Amino acid sequence: MIKIDRVVIVEGKYDKIKLSSILDAVIIETDGFGIFNDKEKQMLIRKLAETKGLLILTDSDSAGFKIRSFIRGMVPQSQIINAYIPDIFGKEKRKTEASKEGKLGVEGVRPEIITDALEKAGVFCETVEFSERRQITKLDLYEDGLTGKENSDALRKKLLKYLDLPERLTANALLQVLNTFLTFEEYKNAVEEVKNG
Repeated sequence: MIKIDRVVIVEGKYDKIKLSSILDAVIIETDGFGIFNDKEKQMLIRKLAETKGLLILTDSDSAGFKIRSFIRGMVPQSQIINAYIPDIFGKEKRKTEASKEGKLGVEGVRPEIITDALEKAGVFCETVEFSERRQITKLDLYEDGLTGKENSDALRKKLLKYLDLPERLTANALLQVLNTFLTFEEYKNAVEEVKNG
C-alpha cells in the first residue's frame, strides 16, 4: 500500500475500488459527470483541496479530461497534482464492450501503470507525515452523540454546518473526512463548540 496524504479524485466506484487496493488515501468519486450538478460534493472537494490538496486521477478519455478540467476550474491550481494514465486500448473485464474511445480507464489498467503514473506526477517525492496521531473512531462519534442517539442527526448536521461541510454526509463519510483534516483535539473542540453554541 502506498500512503498518499492528498485526497485522490476518481470518476467512479470501480476506480475507487481499484485504487483502494493500491493506495492508503482518502478517495472521492465524482460520479462521472454527476459532479457538474452536485453542489455539496463540489463544496466537499473544495474543502478537502484547501486542507489536504488533491491528486486527480481520471480516465485518459475525453470524459476524464472534461471532469479534470471542471475540478481545475473550481480549485486553485496550487492545490492540485495531476496524474495521467497512458492511452491503453482495450476493454474492462466487467464491461461487454470497450468504451466509446476504446481506452482502458483507471479501473482497467494494471496496478504498476497506476504507480508509474503517480511517480511521474511526483507524488512519491511528497513528504508524507507518518504521525502516530489519535484517529477519530465510530465510538468517538457515538460517545459524543453524533451517532446512535436520539438527537444525533441534528447534532451531526450542526457539526457539519460548523465545519462548512455538506449536510448529507453519512456518519461513515463524516468519519473519513474528519480524520483527513482535523486532529482529535480539533475534533473535540468543534464538538464542544457545537454543543455549547
